[in-house]
Amino acid sequence: MLETNRLTKRYGDFLALDGVTLHVPAGQCCGVLGPNGAGKTTMFRLLLGFLRPTSGVATIDGMDCQTRSLDVHRRLSYLPGDVRLFGEMRGREVLRFFADVHPCGSRVRAEETAQRLDLDLKRRVAFMSTGMRQKLGLAIALSIDAPLLIFDEPTTSLDPNVRHEVVQMLSDAHRQGKTVVICSHVLSEIEDICQRAVIMRQGRIVHDQDLHAMRRRHVIRGALTQPLPQVPHDLTSLIVDVRQTPESFQIETDGDLQPALFWLANLPATQIQISQLGLRAIYNRYHFEQPEAVLA
Repeated sequence: MLETNRLTKRYGDFLALDGVTLHVPAGQCCGVLGPNGAGKTTMFRLLLGFLRPTSGVATIDGMDCQTRSLDVHRRLSYLPGDVRLFGEMRGREVLRFFADVHPCGSRVRAEETAQRLDLDLKRRVAFMSTGMRQKLGLAIALSIDAPLLIFDEPTTSLDPNVRHEVVQMLSDAHRQGKTVVICSHVLSEIEDICQRAVIMRQGRIVHDQDLHAMRRRHVIRGALTQPLPQVPHDLTSLIVDVRQTPESFQIETDGDLQPALFWLANLPATQIQISQLGLRAIYNRYHFEQPEAVLA
Protein backbone atom coordinates (compact mmCIF):
# COMPACT_ATOMS: atom_id res chain seq x y z
CA MET A 1 0.00 0.00 0.00
CA LEU A 2 2.82 2.42 0.85
CA GLU A 3 6.38 2.19 -0.42
CA THR A 4 9.46 4.40 -0.55
CA ASN A 5 12.72 3.60 -2.31
CA ARG A 6 15.80 5.55 -1.18
CA LEU A 7 13.63 8.62 -0.62
CA THR A 8 15.78 11.68 0.05
CA LYS A 9 15.07 15.34 0.76
CA ARG A 10 17.83 17.92 1.03
CA TYR A 11 17.58 21.64 1.85
CA GLY A 12 20.93 23.07 0.80
CA ASP A 13 23.50 21.45 3.08
CA PHE A 14 20.83 20.06 5.42
CA LEU A 15 19.74 16.47 4.81
CA ALA A 16 16.18 16.18 6.15
CA LEU A 17 15.57 12.66 4.81
CA ASP A 18 18.42 10.32 3.93
CA GLY A 19 17.68 7.44 1.57
CA VAL A 20 14.62 6.03 3.37
CA THR A 21 13.32 2.71 2.08
CA LEU A 22 10.06 1.59 3.65
CA HIS A 23 7.39 -0.92 2.64
CA VAL A 24 4.01 -1.03 4.42
CA PRO A 25 1.75 -3.79 3.05
CA ALA A 26 -2.01 -3.38 2.77
CA GLY A 27 -3.84 -3.97 6.04
CA GLN A 28 -0.83 -3.40 8.30
CA CYS A 29 -0.74 -0.92 11.20
CA CYS A 30 2.72 0.67 11.38
CA GLY A 31 4.04 3.16 13.92
CA VAL A 32 6.76 5.69 13.06
CA LEU A 33 8.87 6.88 15.99
CA GLY A 34 11.59 9.45 16.45
CA PRO A 35 12.32 12.81 18.08
CA ASN A 36 11.54 16.15 16.46
CA GLY A 37 13.80 16.57 13.44
CA ALA A 38 14.11 12.84 12.75
CA GLY A 39 12.44 13.23 9.32
CA LYS A 40 8.99 11.79 10.06
CA THR A 41 6.92 14.77 8.93
CA THR A 42 9.17 15.35 5.91
CA MET A 43 8.54 11.76 4.83
CA PHE A 44 4.77 12.21 5.21
CA ARG A 45 4.80 15.44 3.20
CA LEU A 46 6.72 13.71 0.42
CA LEU A 47 4.16 10.89 0.43
CA LEU A 48 1.35 13.44 0.10
CA GLY A 49 3.13 15.20 -2.76
CA PHE A 50 3.43 18.45 -0.78
CA LEU A 51 7.22 18.34 -1.23
CA ARG A 52 9.35 17.19 -4.14
CA PRO A 53 12.05 14.65 -3.28
CA THR A 54 15.68 15.43 -4.03
CA SER A 55 15.96 11.80 -5.12
CA GLY A 56 14.17 8.50 -4.68
CA VAL A 57 10.58 7.44 -5.25
CA ALA A 58 7.44 7.18 -3.11
CA THR A 59 4.29 5.32 -4.14
CA ILE A 60 0.90 4.69 -2.55
CA ASP A 61 -1.22 1.82 -3.83
CA GLY A 62 1.19 1.58 -6.77
CA MET A 63 0.77 5.26 -7.76
CA ASP A 64 3.67 7.69 -7.83
CA CYS A 65 3.15 10.31 -5.14
CA GLN A 66 4.52 13.11 -7.35
CA THR A 67 3.02 12.46 -10.76
CA ARG A 68 -0.35 11.13 -9.50
CA SER A 69 -0.82 13.10 -6.30
CA LEU A 70 -4.56 13.70 -6.85
CA ASP A 71 -5.20 9.98 -7.29
CA VAL A 72 -3.10 9.33 -4.18
CA HIS A 73 -5.15 11.82 -2.14
CA ARG A 74 -8.35 9.97 -3.08
CA ARG A 75 -6.92 6.80 -1.53
CA LEU A 76 -5.98 8.19 1.86
CA SER A 77 -6.96 10.27 4.85
CA TYR A 78 -4.21 12.43 6.37
CA LEU A 79 -4.04 14.21 9.72
CA PRO A 80 -1.07 16.63 9.90
CA GLY A 81 0.80 17.23 13.12
CA ASP A 82 -0.19 20.92 13.11
CA VAL A 83 -3.93 21.06 12.40
CA ARG A 84 -4.91 24.36 10.73
CA LEU A 85 -8.57 24.95 9.88
CA PHE A 86 -10.82 27.83 8.80
CA GLY A 87 -11.04 30.14 11.82
CA GLU A 88 -14.27 31.92 10.85
CA MET A 89 -16.23 28.73 10.23
CA ARG A 90 -18.11 26.78 12.86
CA GLY A 91 -17.10 23.22 13.59
CA ARG A 92 -20.10 21.70 11.79
CA GLU A 93 -19.42 23.81 8.68
CA VAL A 94 -15.78 22.63 8.61
CA LEU A 95 -16.86 18.99 8.92
CA ARG A 96 -19.37 19.33 6.09
CA PHE A 97 -16.85 21.11 3.85
CA PHE A 98 -14.28 18.30 4.11
CA ALA A 99 -16.94 15.59 3.87
CA ASP A 100 -18.10 17.11 0.58
CA VAL A 101 -14.58 17.68 -0.81
CA HIS A 102 -13.23 14.14 -0.30
CA PRO A 103 -14.74 11.39 -2.49
CA CYS A 104 -14.73 9.04 0.54
CA GLY A 105 -16.29 11.62 2.87
CA SER A 106 -19.69 11.49 4.55
CA ARG A 107 -21.47 14.21 6.52
CA VAL A 108 -23.31 11.65 8.64
CA ARG A 109 -20.14 9.74 9.46
CA ALA A 110 -18.28 12.99 10.22
CA GLU A 111 -20.89 14.18 12.73
CA GLU A 112 -21.08 10.73 14.34
CA THR A 113 -17.30 10.78 14.76
CA ALA A 114 -17.40 14.27 16.28
CA GLN A 115 -20.08 13.14 18.72
CA ARG A 116 -17.96 10.17 19.75
CA LEU A 117 -15.12 12.61 20.47
CA ASP A 118 -17.48 14.83 22.49
CA LEU A 119 -16.85 17.86 20.28
CA ASP A 120 -19.00 21.00 20.34
CA LEU A 121 -19.65 21.73 16.65
CA LYS A 122 -21.49 25.01 17.23
CA ARG A 123 -18.33 26.91 18.21
CA ARG A 124 -16.25 28.84 15.67
CA VAL A 125 -12.80 27.35 15.08
CA ALA A 126 -11.07 30.61 16.09
CA PHE A 127 -12.60 30.29 19.57
CA MET A 128 -11.76 26.62 20.03
CA SER A 129 -9.01 25.47 22.37
CA THR A 130 -6.02 23.59 21.00
CA GLY A 131 -7.55 20.31 22.15
CA MET A 132 -10.88 21.10 20.48
CA ARG A 133 -9.17 21.91 17.18
CA GLN A 134 -7.32 18.61 17.43
CA LYS A 135 -10.64 16.81 17.97
CA LEU A 136 -12.06 18.57 14.91
CA GLY A 137 -9.10 17.48 12.80
CA LEU A 138 -9.53 13.92 14.07
CA ALA A 139 -13.26 13.98 13.31
CA ILE A 140 -12.47 15.00 9.73
CA ALA A 141 -9.70 12.43 9.21
CA LEU A 142 -11.41 9.50 10.97
CA SER A 143 -14.68 9.99 9.11
CA ILE A 144 -13.10 9.57 5.66
CA ASP A 145 -13.57 5.98 4.51
CA ALA A 146 -10.23 5.68 2.66
CA PRO A 147 -8.10 2.52 2.56
CA LEU A 148 -5.01 4.31 3.97
CA LEU A 149 -4.85 6.47 7.11
CA ILE A 150 -1.73 8.54 7.85
CA PHE A 151 -1.87 10.31 11.21
CA ASP A 152 0.91 12.58 12.50
CA GLU A 153 0.69 12.91 16.32
CA PRO A 154 -3.07 12.18 16.50
CA THR A 155 -3.46 12.47 20.29
CA THR A 156 -1.45 15.61 20.99
CA SER A 157 -3.23 18.08 23.35
CA LEU A 158 -5.96 15.55 24.20
CA ASP A 159 -7.03 14.48 27.68
CA PRO A 160 -6.64 10.79 28.68
CA ASN A 161 -10.29 9.88 28.04
CA VAL A 162 -10.25 11.24 24.49
CA ARG A 163 -6.82 9.66 23.87
CA HIS A 164 -8.31 6.30 24.79
CA GLU A 165 -11.24 6.85 22.40
CA VAL A 166 -8.91 7.81 19.54
CA VAL A 167 -6.79 4.68 20.12
CA GLN A 168 -9.98 2.61 19.98
CA MET A 169 -11.11 4.25 16.74
CA LEU A 170 -7.73 3.70 15.09
CA SER A 171 -7.78 0.07 16.24
CA ASP A 172 -11.29 -0.29 14.80
CA ALA A 173 -10.09 1.10 11.45
CA HIS A 174 -7.25 -1.41 11.39
CA ARG A 175 -9.59 -4.30 12.20
CA GLN A 176 -11.76 -3.20 9.26
CA GLY A 177 -8.80 -3.88 6.98
CA LYS A 178 -7.47 -0.34 6.54
CA THR A 179 -3.75 0.36 6.36
CA VAL A 180 -2.81 2.66 9.24
CA VAL A 181 0.45 4.63 9.64
CA ILE A 182 0.81 6.56 12.90
CA CYS A 183 3.54 8.91 14.06
CA SER A 184 3.45 9.40 17.84
CA HIS A 185 5.70 10.33 20.74
CA VAL A 186 3.48 8.23 23.03
CA LEU A 187 5.13 4.82 22.80
CA SER A 188 2.34 3.06 24.69
CA GLU A 189 -0.10 4.06 21.92
CA ILE A 190 2.14 2.48 19.30
CA GLU A 191 2.37 -0.70 21.39
CA ASP A 192 -1.42 -0.80 21.82
CA ILE A 193 -2.35 -0.20 18.18
CA CYS A 194 0.47 -1.25 15.88
CA GLN A 195 1.92 -4.50 14.58
CA ARG A 196 5.21 -2.88 13.70
CA ALA A 197 7.31 0.11 14.76
CA VAL A 198 9.85 1.96 12.61
CA ILE A 199 12.37 4.09 14.51
CA MET A 200 13.91 7.10 12.73
CA ARG A 201 16.93 9.20 13.62
CA GLN A 202 18.55 12.07 11.71
CA GLY A 203 16.54 11.40 8.57
CA ARG A 204 17.17 7.64 8.44
CA ILE A 205 15.38 4.47 9.54
CA VAL A 206 17.63 2.96 12.22
CA HIS A 207 15.40 0.09 13.39
CA ASP A 208 12.35 -1.83 12.18
CA GLN A 209 10.64 -3.79 14.98
CA ASP A 210 7.99 -6.50 14.74
CA LEU A 211 5.93 -5.79 17.88
CA HIS A 212 4.57 -9.33 18.11
CA ALA A 213 8.14 -10.65 18.27
CA MET A 214 9.04 -7.93 20.80
CA ARG A 215 6.37 -9.18 23.21
CA ARG A 216 8.21 -12.52 23.42
CA ARG A 217 11.31 -10.76 24.76
CA HIS A 218 11.90 -10.24 28.49
CA VAL A 219 14.34 -8.42 30.74
CA ILE A 220 15.39 -9.96 34.07
CA ARG A 221 17.04 -7.64 36.60
CA GLY A 222 18.32 -8.19 40.12
CA ALA A 223 20.94 -7.53 42.78
CA LEU A 224 24.04 -9.75 42.90
CA THR A 225 25.56 -11.51 45.91
CA GLN A 226 28.44 -12.84 43.76
CA PRO A 227 29.34 -12.85 40.03
CA LEU A 228 26.95 -14.59 37.63
CA PRO A 229 27.88 -18.07 36.38
CA GLN A 230 28.30 -18.75 32.68
CA VAL A 231 25.10 -19.24 30.67
CA PRO A 232 24.48 -22.99 30.06
CA HIS A 233 25.08 -24.04 26.48
CA ASP A 234 21.46 -25.16 25.99
CA LEU A 235 20.20 -21.67 26.91
CA THR A 236 22.46 -19.59 24.67
CA SER A 237 19.80 -19.25 21.97
CA LEU A 238 17.23 -18.08 24.53
CA ILE A 239 19.44 -15.70 26.55
CA VAL A 240 20.59 -13.11 24.05
CA ASP A 241 22.33 -10.60 26.34
CA VAL A 242 23.85 -10.67 29.83
CA ARG A 243 25.23 -7.59 31.56
CA GLN A 244 26.49 -7.19 35.11
CA THR A 245 28.18 -4.79 37.48
CA PRO A 246 29.56 -5.74 40.92
CA GLU A 247 26.12 -4.98 42.45
CA SER A 248 23.52 -5.87 39.80
CA PHE A 249 22.76 -7.73 36.59
CA GLN A 250 20.48 -7.55 33.56
CA ILE A 251 19.58 -10.51 31.35
CA GLU A 252 17.63 -10.21 28.10
CA THR A 253 15.79 -13.21 26.67
CA ASP A 254 14.03 -13.92 23.38
CA GLY A 255 11.41 -16.68 23.54
CA ASP A 256 9.61 -18.85 26.08
CA LEU A 257 11.14 -18.38 29.55
CA GLN A 258 10.21 -21.85 30.85
CA PRO A 259 13.51 -23.59 29.89
CA ALA A 260 15.51 -20.93 31.78
CA LEU A 261 13.49 -20.83 35.01
CA PHE A 262 15.57 -23.45 36.89
CA TRP A 263 18.83 -21.67 36.00
CA LEU A 264 17.38 -18.28 36.96
CA ALA A 265 16.08 -19.60 40.28
CA ASN A 266 19.59 -20.72 41.26
CA LEU A 267 21.42 -17.48 40.44
CA PRO A 268 23.38 -15.83 43.28
CA ALA A 269 20.92 -12.93 43.25
CA THR A 270 18.15 -11.19 45.17
CA GLN A 271 15.33 -8.76 44.25
CA ILE A 272 14.80 -10.43 40.86
CA GLN A 273 12.32 -8.70 38.55
CA ILE A 274 11.03 -10.04 35.22
CA SER A 275 9.31 -7.75 32.70
CA GLN A 276 8.61 -7.56 28.98
CA LEU A 277 11.34 -5.73 27.07
CA GLY A 278 8.95 -3.01 25.85
CA LEU A 279 9.24 -0.48 23.06
CA ARG A 280 10.74 2.16 25.37
CA ALA A 281 13.88 0.08 25.95
CA ILE A 282 14.37 -0.48 22.22
CA TYR A 283 13.74 3.20 21.42
CA ASN A 284 16.23 4.32 24.07
CA ARG A 285 19.00 2.26 22.49
CA TYR A 286 18.86 4.45 19.41
CA HIS A 287 18.27 7.85 20.99
CA PHE A 288 19.97 7.92 24.37
CA GLU A 289 23.48 7.13 25.45
CA GLN A 290 23.54 4.03 27.67
CA PRO A 291 26.36 3.35 30.12
CA GLU A 292 28.50 0.44 29.07
CA ALA A 293 28.11 -2.64 31.24
CA VAL A 294 30.45 -5.56 31.81
CA LEU A 295 29.46 -8.58 29.74
CA ALA A 296 29.28 -11.82 31.67
